[in-house]
Amino acid sequence: MKGLIVKNISNDYTVLANNNLYVCKSRGKLRIEQITPLVGDIVDFDENNNYILSIYKRKNSLVRPPVANIDQVLIVTSCKDPDFSSNLLDKLLVIIEYNKIKPVICFTKLDLLKTNEINRISNIMNYYKSIGYDVYDNNNLDLLKAIFKNKITVFTGQSGAGKSTLLNKLDKNLNLKTDQISHALGRGKHTTRHVELLKVMDGLIADTPGFSAISLNDMSKEDIRDNFIEFNNYKDKCEYRDCMHIHEENCNIRNNISVLSSRYENYIKFIEEKG
Repeated sequence: MKGLIVKNISNDYTVLANNNLYVCKSRGKLRIEQITPLVGDIVDFDENNNYILSIYKRKNSLVRPPVANIDQVLIVTSCKDPDFSSNLLDKLLVIIEYNKIKPVICFTKLDLLKTNEINRISNIMNYYKSIGYDVYDNNNLDLLKAIFKNKITVFTGQSGAGKSTLLNKLDKNLNLKTDQISHALGRGKHTTRHVELLKVMDGLIADTPGFSAISLNDMSKEDIRDNFIEFNNYKDKCEYRDCMHIHEENCNIRNNISVLSSRYENYIKFIEEKG
């Protein structure tokens, strides 16, 4: 039988097929071939013995969170408590762009901001919109609901940003567990313990565990450069075709006031991380 993996806890994979759920193990052959099933995988499985037999070719996948065949990633980004992290947002955007998945940004907790902080965050939101990203805040519930139909959407972002809270607002029947911010750690407590696809707004949404670190290990310096999408608007005017936009003379990006300063600073940090 053909089905879709909608949940994974340890070595148990819940497969949805014909509106029924089957809890399956991965067949020994897949383990020998070192093929690990992921939530979002389309699979053939033995519904009598509850074994996954084979996995269909993926159109994409992520390692953290481990999900396959994703249509879009909603990056839930806290403005305060925990504080806004441009570094994490930009790192997620680069990784998502690299994996050829559509990113969508949702800012949360704007109600906690003071007036001067609201102006700063508004400018940041407008910049990301100006370079081509879909940007929402967690008060845009009606607008947000429209983007999920017939899509597999991954929810991700910093711990404590309000992913589960936002999902509960979008669909009150979910009743996902939420928790308070740990002020000692300066970040949220993890409330989601596994990856699961949830039926929401005529689509499937992956509620994923929070995390504190994202790796660029699989990407080259050139990959990082090419997935800062606004750089592509100016790079042809650089003196060198392979310009890295760091030390080169006559670089049209290094001192370009149209590029948000935090974006360029994060770009430099990411390149330096590669050594």
